[in-house]
Amino acid sequence: MTQRLPHPHPNRYVGSGKLQEIRERLAMDAVDVVVTDDELAPRQLATLEKELNHKVIDRTSVILDIFAQRASTHEGRIQVELAQYEFMLPRLQTIWEEFDRTGGGIGTRGPGETQLEHDRQRIRTRISQLKREIEHVREHRERVRKRRRQGGMPLVALVGYTNVGKTSLLRALTSASNARASDAPFVTLDPLTRVMELDGGLPVLISDTVGFISKLPHTVVAAFRATLEELSEADLLLHVIDVTDSRAEICADIVRETLKELGLDEKPVLLALNKADAASIGEVLRLHDRFKRESSGPEFEPVVTSAETGEGLGILKAVIERWASARSPWVHVCVPYQRSDLVDLFYRRGHPVRTNYDERGTEIEGNLPTSLVRIFSPFMVADASPAPLPKPNRAAS
Repeated sequence: MTQRLPHPHPNRYVGSGKLQEIRERLAMDAVDVVVTDDELAPRQLATLEKELNHKVIDRTSVILDIFAQRASTHEGRIQVELAQYEFMLPRLQTIWEEFDRTGGGIGTRGPGETQLEHDRQRIRTRISQLKREIEHVREHRERVRKRRRQGGMPLVALVGYTNVGKTSLLRALTSASNARASDAPFVTLDPLTRVMELDGGLPVLISDTVGFISKLPHTVVAAFRATLEELSEADLLLHVIDVTDSRAEICADIVRETLKELGLDEKPVLLALNKADAASIGEVLRLHDRFKRESSGPEFEPVVTSAETGEGLGILKAVIERWASARSPWVHVCVPYQRSDLVDLFYRRGHPVRTNYDERGTEIEGNLPTSLVRIFSPFMVADASPAPLPKPNRAAS
């Protein structure tokens, strides 16, 4: 049931007439629970449950419940628990007000008030503990990201609405056989990063992240800040869109708006129009033309893909390789032996493929981040064109 209002009623959420309609509907149907598609204020929740004589839950409660079912790692569980407690804390007042009204008198401290204070203190203590744990997670992830930056490999982060096939795409592009994919929302709560080997031999890190959803609760965003930081470190965002979804364009707009709210709208974005094997050619072409007009540039034209059949994955890798090569051009340098610090820098921040030692110094060929090319320019060898190379065998990170 829907109602158009300038804003929700501060006490009842809906108007009095609509409330009566809902009451009549509940009398006719066997209904166990009433669900609202917005987050309810504590007073709205209490009023609706009293007026309807049914259990009422809101959108945020449903999302948090799904998160709790999906969380499979320690990190995911503590993030969900923090979000649940922060959502619950301001609602304790309403819960215990009803109890206090029947148990306490005017000017006295009823059992509801005493229990309310006890519960508040217990939840605040637990929230503090969880925040400390999440801070440790954040510090650990920062150390991991620091090692990555030193390694010099570009990072591509998969983003998109929930259940668009991000994890399936990660599995198809890498050897992430342990990545859990399912036709359900919010299966991925913790970021998973793997190495993707490109045809030219240049390795790129690709990271799967939690899916977005419309009206994402602020408590969820805050609790998952540690995992969303993965996006801020990314060099390229791979926005995955489900072309079989009738709301594909709306969902894409929601993702773009969420990225903007997170301050990530300036990052380059490559669109992958996924699940093409299950959509009509006409619809795929229509969406391709629609999103092409909004791409980050001609080098980032949307790519039609299917994680199920492998369609378009070669093209997708080629586009990522062109982008990565532009960020890390191929260089051929000969570094004097007295500048071993530069050799160490190349190995830490670049991707050396060939190394040779002669009377002149250490000769290195490989990819080097653009920001470091100037430092090595005095030692450049004239011929800097890469020859065909065997595909390296690098372990996933």
